[in-house]
Amino acid sequence: MRSKSAACPSLGTVLCVILAFCLTNSRAHGNSSENSISLTVQNDGGNKSSPLLYGIMFEEMDHSDGGIHGQLLQNNGFQGTSLNITSYAAVGNATISQDSTKPVSKAIKSSLRVEVPKGVTDYVGFANTGYNGIPVTGATYNSSFWMMGEYSGTINLQLVGSKSGIKYADHNLTVKSTKSKFTEFKTRFNTTYSPDGYNEWHLTFDGSKVDGGSLNFGYIQLFPPTFKGRENGLRDDLASFLDEIHPAFLRFPGGNNLEGLQVDSRWKWNTTIGPVVDRPGRESDWFYPNTDAIGLDEYLWWCEDMGMAPLLAVWAGKSYGDIISGPDLKPFIKDIMNEMEYLFGDTTTHFGRMRARNGRKKPWKVDLIEIGNEDDLTHGCETYPDRFNQIYKAIHHKYPHITIVASNGDSKCLPSPLPKDVIIDLHLYRKPDDFVKLFNQFDNQPRNQSVMVGEFGCRNSSSAEGEYWPYMQGSCSEAVYMIGMERNSDIVKMASYAPMLQHFDFVSWSPTLYGFNNTPDSITPSTSYYVQKMFMTNKGDTILPVQSSADFGPLYWVASKIHSKYYLKLANYGTDPQTVKVSIPGTKSGRLEMLAGPQYQGDTPYHAQIQTVTTSVFNPQGNFSIHMEPWAIAVLTVS
Repeated sequence: MRSKSAACPSLGTVLCVILAFCLTNSRAHGNSSENSISLTVQNDGGNKSSPLLYGIMFEEMDHSDGGIHGQLLQNNGFQGTSLNITSYAAVGNATISQDSTKPVSKAIKSSLRVEVPKGVTDYVGFANTGYNGIPVTGATYNSSFWMMGEYSGTINLQLVGSKSGIKYADHNLTVKSTKSKFTEFKTRFNTTYSPDGYNEWHLTFDGSKVDGGSLNFGYIQLFPPTFKGRENGLRDDLASFLDEIHPAFLRFPGGNNLEGLQVDSRWKWNTTIGPVVDRPGRESDWFYPNTDAIGLDEYLWWCEDMGMAPLLAVWAGKSYGDIISGPDLKPFIKDIMNEMEYLFGDTTTHFGRMRARNGRKKPWKVDLIEIGNEDDLTHGCETYPDRFNQIYKAIHHKYPHITIVASNGDSKCLPSPLPKDVIIDLHLYRKPDDFVKLFNQFDNQPRNQSVMVGEFGCRNSSSAEGEYWPYMQGSCSEAVYMIGMERNSDIVKMASYAPMLQHFDFVSWSPTLYGFNNTPDSITPSTSYYVQKMFMTNKGDTILPVQSSADFGPLYWVASKIHSKYYLKLANYGTDPQTVKVSIPGTKSGRLEMLAGPQYQGDTPYHAQIQTVTTSVFNPQGNFSIHMEPWAIAVLTVS
């Protein structure tokens, strides 16, 4: 296993490797030690490929707030039971405390009390340091807060360097607040660029107007620009980076996040909708409070804004603390059907009207529903057939157009017979060699049973945290496995790498596609991100037969086409270079994308040194020669 501190090669080294790739008119390389294989892609035949083959899975596990969700202030609603006044500090001569006697709403059950001693004449208040700092990009930010207490005058908001004291934003607004109720105030202000992420948000007020008294503040928020300008939306830079890989679907809300450590801390759809101040949040499965600021509607807007099909999971009776089955499941099935009405009901229905009030008049388009999560694990197997059947019958009876996904693929944990057209969900985290051994997993599967690989990723460790960051051998093994899935994408309908994103300062699970923290330009793709992007953005609708001069291994391949465009994906899972002579009759020009690097090296946080390199190709006869270094992944696209 590689060391977590293993250094990446310099960018110059990688470019030198890439410059060695050769594309000529069927000319072989002169390296006598290099293996050679010939591939001829047929123009027709083969099987249809699923249009939803490659997507993403998102689970609340590395702090969506301060991450993919744009809201940058930590502990902004005092949700959960563990944080107290984490991330808060007094500014000036004031004392702060969490105050449960003055809840902001029925859901947000406490606020921040700011006490001002007698004789204070300066501005005082409080700071929030975010998630190990706040990125300040020079853009226009949105901020809001709720306030209670007698005060009429100026509120000053600042973004300040925690170490430098430099002000990157300094904004005044005039407010009038009373002690009878909380009032919300919203504002926008410009910022200047901060060269580091060690910044904090300050709210201060004229202490002389509160002499010897106190004010309460609650549910504070700070947003940088959001993706597509959505209110309560995704952080634009992180979401745009994800959008570049063009995922076909989003599986949500997870994962363990759906199940809950206890039944009562499961993901409850109806507490994740409407104004965020009315969402109570809960303890997450990853040992910090989940605000549920990304709720059901936000997930669906996310899908719509990125052109992804939603795959919504519904709670199926299993938490980590208890399992509910038999007749006891009936009230939870009613809750699922209420959720379905919220999604699909017109505005004459109770939940359809609720959806319209929350900003979505027309029904949502959701064609895929998964029942539960990993019910073959944590003692769910015995009762899952009963729980699945109850929920399936309720949904299918009223919404027969919906495709249902079962949460596992173990025959002992599924109904027998399984209803027609149900997709089974497999989750695989493996070491590199073990992934490669699964290359032909789907070659001899019954063609009448559809499959989803709802989670997969290479973990070169048995420890809880896994390998900290992907590296070339692991990413190459994922590519081999994906080639095996794509060859069989008549039955493998969907696959999603997991998890998606990590905050480098709050790691619950690894590896992930990409990571970040609040340092400028910290967004870092992993080598697996590049593999996913290569596979997602280069895919035909028909898988083509390929004649080869050798069997699979260590070189693996799959070919597809759409209209007049052809794609050939290659992975060299081995220690020797390979020369691949490719013939695709009727084509002449296109491009080659290549990802290559040493076996145990990869991109590390802040250093994306191994990247995809693209070169142009041309041959009037449709013959191309591709040089692949060890542990390389390539996609040839020609038309």
